[in-house]
Amino acid sequence: MLLGIVPPIGYLFIRLLYLSCKKRYHLPEEPMPEEPYLVAFWHGEILMDPFLFLKTTPGRKMALMISEHFDGELIAKTASYFGFDFVRGSSRKGAIKVLKESFRKIAEGYSIAISPDGPKGPRHSVADGIVVIAQKKRMKIVTYNYKASRYWQLKSWDRFVIPKPFSTLDFYASAPFDVTGMEREEAKKLIREKLLEKI
Repeated sequence: MLLGIVPPIGYLFIRLLYLSCKKRYHLPEEPMPEEPYLVAFWHGEILMDPFLFLKTTPGRKMALMISEHFDGELIAKTASYFGFDFVRGSSRKGAIKVLKESFRKIAEGYSIAISPDGPKGPRHSVADGIVVIAQKKRMKIVTYNYKASRYWQLKSWDRFVIPKPFSTLDFYASAPFDVTGMEREEAKKLIREKLLEKI
């Protein structure tokens, strides 16, 4: 029953909250890649990040990597209202399955959005999955962040951020970058540094 009620209400809440806020977009001069790419974002910032993708690449196909837990199901259903598809699983658990599904989506022209510290943390860590996909498929990575001038912050592991109505939202997208040829730990360090630049 929750799966039928929560996602549409959640989508409406997110949309109305976004509309109530002042928005400022800080985008790179370099355009987003024409081919599918990877988006990295912190789990605690997932609430408003869909609007950043819609702003930077309107009309493009996006699939979110979402855990198979019940809360992941709620997120997946809510994301579908934004027009997004999803890959179920995480790079920390069931890695082979989720990699195969990601590769299938990429072949269909989807970019893939991944929270490298999800689904259970530690907060602001980077798991291997995004690097493996980027290097196997030679895909570029773009990092997304947003900051709210006023917000509530939950006491969850990811310190989930909920902007307050009528606050100012600053959205940030990095220029696309490549980790092909880098050692895995070096690539993870670079992704983490890029994601932490705007915090």
